[in-house]
Amino acid sequence: MHEVSIVSGLVTAILRELENHKVVKVSEVVLTIGKLTNLGAEQMEFAFEVITKDTMLEGSTLIIEEEAIEVACENCRYEGPVKNASFGEDDHRSIPVLSCPECGMGIKVIKGQACCVKTIEIEEES
Repeated sequence: MHEVSIVSGLVTAILRELENHKVVKVSEVVLTIGKLTNLGAEQMEFAFEVITKDTMLEGSTLIIEEEAIEVACENCRYEGPVKNASFGEDDHRSIPVLSCPECGMGIKVIKGQACCVKTIEIEEES
């Protein structure tokens, strides 16, 4: 479960940044997580709750915004989402196909790999 180490690193970075401010309370942390990271939102939420215990982040709400996968093709100049390959008619699981949906050539991923703090909602001392 690599979500724990990812969340631990993010919490450490957030707490370090908060040292530069007169923070009374943190109410919300918003993360952007790309679909290609394969990070599970539920696992990240659980890890966040455990790791933030006894810190100024304890009790804050974690919001995870998913970043869709977008690619760019140098061959045909396509830019946009990828196609997904499905596993059977009854199975709703799918994986992204990392080739150009238009010409089938190799692509460059331009979105979908992010794992970052987007915003932190805080209450500062007056």
